[in-house]
Amino acid sequence: MKTGLAALAALMLVAGCASAPAPEAAVAAKGYVIAEIEVTNPEAYEGYKAKVAPMVAAFGGTYLVRGGQTETREGAPPKGRIVVLEFPSFAAAQAFNDSPEYAEIVRLRTDNAVSRVIIAEGLAR
Repeated sequence: MKTGLAALAALMLVAGCASAPAPEAAVAAKGYVIAEIEVTNPEAYEGYKAKVAPMVAAFGGTYLVRGGQTETREGAPPKGRIVVLEFPSFAAAQAFNDSPEYAEIVRLRTDNAVSRVIIAEGLAR
């Protein structure tokens, strides 16, 4: 009798495991371009903003932060605006930044602002 109950319990355990949902596959890590931009020539910088926005979209990117209000809680405050772009992957963020299309307009930023630009990989979820 004990053997039969043990076998039934084992069968129920195996059946329960077989019907348990499989863990979801991890989603690939996204890539981010993070920039601190101190605009020195606002009028000319507007030309950069107008040209870069469609380019970001063409590489699969979206703006998460584009200027706007900031509040520093620790360390030195940013010297200008903060921009955060999200791309489908770290490689896509690199491809945008290294593209010939972006190379054609990057001087509109570097000639009219002092910038710090970082490409970072997000967490895979």
